[in-house]
Amino acid sequence: MQPTPAGMPGPGGSSNAAGTPAGWQRSPPSTRVSKEGRREPWGLCRQRGAEAQRCQMDDAFLLPLRLSGPPPGLTQCILGCMSWITCLACFLRTQAHQVLFNNCRCKLLFQKLMEKTGVLVLCAFGFWIFSMHLPSQVEVWQDDSINSPLQSLRMYQEKVRHHTGEIQDLRGNMNQLIAKLQEMEAMSDEQKMAQKIMKMIQGDYIEKPDFALKSIGASIDYEQTSATYNHEKARSCWNWIRLWNYAQPPDVILEPNMTPGNCWAFSGDRGQVTIRLAQKVYLSNLTLQHIPKTISLSGSLDTAPKDFVIYGMEGSPREEVFLGAFQFQPENIIQMFQLQNQPSRTFGAVKVKISSNWGNPRFTCLYRVRVHGFVTPPRDQPMSPYPERD
Repeated sequence: MQPTPAGMPGPGGSSNAAGTPAGWQRSPPSTRVSKEGRREPWGLCRQRGAEAQRCQMDDAFLLPLRLSGPPPGLTQCILGCMSWITCLACFLRTQAHQVLFNNCRCKLLFQKLMEKTGVLVLCAFGFWIFSMHLPSQVEVWQDDSINSPLQSLRMYQEKVRHHTGEIQDLRGNMNQLIAKLQEMEAMSDEQKMAQKIMKMIQGDYIEKPDFALKSIGASIDYEQTSATYNHEKARSCWNWIRLWNYAQPPDVILEPNMTPGNCWAFSGDRGQVTIRLAQKVYLSNLTLQHIPKTISLSGSLDTAPKDFVIYGMEGSPREEVFLGAFQFQPENIIQMFQLQNQPSRTFGAVKVKISSNWGNPRFTCLYRVRVHGFVTPPRDQPMSPYPERD
């Protein structure tokens, strides 16, 4: 049963005009007699009554049944027990629901945590694999795409350095040549000419084999060669005793010495010389050489040969084959003549027959004679249909 608040009818359903329940008697407003027989002020008694009503109301909310009053019956006890069981069931259900909800949320959180952890582990494993294999792939890529251009660049740099060194060497050589040219320009004309002559004397501009060279076996056929010119001034003697003759023999023309006076001289302006070659050859050219005018003792070139004829000689008795007629110009100290007639046969000897000189009536000088040819038949000439003569 519920407590009845003040101002409301009691269990009997009646109340007085002042709002006091019917079962209660109102005491005088000033004092009230307590259970112990003492009189208390009305205000204190009223305060205690309000506290008692508040306690009863709290008990009514806490307990489904009132414990005060008459003893409950069997039905009320059963209803109270049912109320207590229902409240306990509701409480247990709420607690169980909360526990289950918390467990489910924990499971979900745990699953999500496991999923996140698995993803992180997979990502870490993949990154490790990538970091382990990436350097090798990068090295291969560098070998293919970086090392080749680097090697090409290094080779290009080496070539540039090499060519730079060559250019510097050439520049140094050019500077030396320029310095020499400047020195030559500072020289007089006579010095320039002397140097040029010395170079021409020392140099050999005929790049052909010489088969009339004495050092390789060529010689002079004295039977078919003119006599050597003997001048009185060419002898070193006392007035009536000939001690030594300084006239050079004909084989001097087979040597490369081109100093002034080292020549073979024959009387007059007509003469001949026959040269036995070092071996039989197919003749192609003949070269005559004379000293320049600047170093001649007489200061002229009148002793140089002018018109001459060349014959090829072979067999016994000697068979003469005309090879060409030519004229020597003394301004060109070295002149090579190509034979006008080049038969497809070999010759073992050559005759040079001089018919004039450049003005000296007493003698003519020959300094050097060269004979050129081929040991094997030239490609542009057919082979001779008849055998060669010994």
